[in-house]
Amino acid sequence: MDPSLAVRETAAGALRNLSACGGFDVCDDMVTNDIMTPLVVLLKECSTGLDANQLSPKKCRGVNKNYIEDIANEAINLLWNICECNNTALYIFNKEGCLEAVLHYMKKFATNVDLAISVANCLQAVTEDNPDLLSSFNASAQQILEAVMLSPESTMKHILLRTLIAGTIWNIKDTIPPGSLGSTVNAILKIFSESLAIDAGETIIRMNEAEKNRLKLPVEPETEENMSDSTENCVLTEDDNMEEIPKGKLGRENDVSDLLPSDKWELKEVTALLTAQQTALEIIVNMCCSEDPSDDEWEELSSSDESDLFMENSYNEGSGLLLSPLCLSDEVNSAFLNNLIPKKILEKTAFPNSVAVDICMHNPSWKPLIKKLNAVQCRALTCLQSILLVSDVDCLGGASALQSLAQHLSQLIFSKTELPTDTEFLEAVTSALRALLQTMASKNISQCMTPEQLLALCEAGIQSSNASVRVNVVSILGISGSVLAKGQDTAETLKMIGKFLLEVAMKESSLVVAGEALDALFDVFADGEEAERAALQIKLLSTLKEFQPVFRMRIRKEGKGQYSTDQLCVLDNVKMNLRRFIAYQETLGKTPT
Repeated sequence: MDPSLAVRETAAGALRNLSACGGFDVCDDMVTNDIMTPLVVLLKECSTGLDANQLSPKKCRGVNKNYIEDIANEAINLLWNICECNNTALYIFNKEGCLEAVLHYMKKFATNVDLAISVANCLQAVTEDNPDLLSSFNASAQQILEAVMLSPESTMKHILLRTLIAGTIWNIKDTIPPGSLGSTVNAILKIFSESLAIDAGETIIRMNEAEKNRLKLPVEPETEENMSDSTENCVLTEDDNMEEIPKGKLGRENDVSDLLPSDKWELKEVTALLTAQQTALEIIVNMCCSEDPSDDEWEELSSSDESDLFMENSYNEGSGLLLSPLCLSDEVNSAFLNNLIPKKILEKTAFPNSVAVDICMHNPSWKPLIKKLNAVQCRALTCLQSILLVSDVDCLGGASALQSLAQHLSQLIFSKTELPTDTEFLEAVTSALRALLQTMASKNISQCMTPEQLLALCEAGIQSSNASVRVNVVSILGISGSVLAKGQDTAETLKMIGKFLLEVAMKESSLVVAGEALDALFDVFADGEEAERAALQIKLLSTLKEFQPVFRMRIRKEGKGQYSTDQLCVLDNVKMNLRRFIAYQETLGKTPT
């Protein structure tokens, strides 16, 4: 709250950096030390003075600097970071009526898109799982958001802005009258469709070329009037004082577009596009199952609403899977299909454009885009998994559609000479493949992965440091093994699968993964002559009988403190099923062959 506006901006920027880089601990300390009191005062004061048009007497890079808007931008980002990390800050946000001030900044979206994006990020954070705030979204507030959603500007920054506002409106959907929900979601999905329809790789190539051409242009000679434009940090005048405002700030992965140097506008545009696509995919995941229904609601959904999700075409160059969210009305499902979003999701699961990646690799300032390209691919795979998990098997478009999708996922895994090692990608692709193979197995649809590919994937995945990846590959092996057990002349393959799963169950450091390996063994060797023959040859029964007391002891010793209540419940079920499976295997040994 220093009298100097430049000092205020610098202080707010420094606190923003601390909150972004320090994470939960620093944000908690800030709230404990009452940062919210001056921050709320600053936000409301800036909101009141927003239309005062307080400009710097000197231009910064040819543009008059608006102190109030720039201070507000730093303060909003600080507020976003703190509210995302700390529930007390969110409570104060609600109690102090900060929404009105924050929405007032959004009215500047037509002239200051960077400020609007910061506000939109903050709004999306504070509206998520915050029912106490819903009553504050009156008709006036919703009109402000609607105006942004309907804005015609086509820059990537504006696409990001509309995407973030669409996410906010989804968060406050309970305030929308039921009769308007369908049209509202249709508008949301059109925004996501607009974002996902853009080819990020081609955009990188085009924007990089535009940057090169721009930098070839002759530089305007420096004069006394524009000299400040050529410096990295603009020297600004407020009253009679000269103060330098540092512009190089650190931020989170999702909070970078306004932190890049101002002469990197092409890079800012691409960054905004990739952030918009990642955000859209994350929100669609939530839309696929928008609530956490009670057990009774799940029972009702499973009996009546599962058929809302379907595919019409197989995945190939000419067509895409057409799916719709499970937990929404028929009107909303129709909107989902009309926007053809699932096809665009599948397109995003492909590897990034190699030419674009090469451009980024050889340009230090563009290199961070590679991480964002990979993040979009991973979010698309997570989207695909979510859609498959809530799908109705009979309406998936037939065996050919599922096999085409399985082939596509297999190509992602096996298209290169070495299996992928990137943890985030491996978790996303194995999760999607696991959901798909489970769906295919439930309808006895033949699977496209060879036993050799299957084991290669599992041997690579089980080395991952990520427990979710290890759980996924063990589950995939169990699903595929149970299918093979129903076939002919598969005993040798089942032996390899059985040995692999036994080794994981006995040597795996994580009880959760070990339990998944045992579950997979139960599935593979549950039934069938081939499974019985393979079980005898690998001495499955005697090995499990020896391992049973070890597994029980591990649960007793390691369970408390290391695993959640849900995980312990699952492990108890595995322990009980192990006892039953051993008893079942013993009866097989007594049955004459």
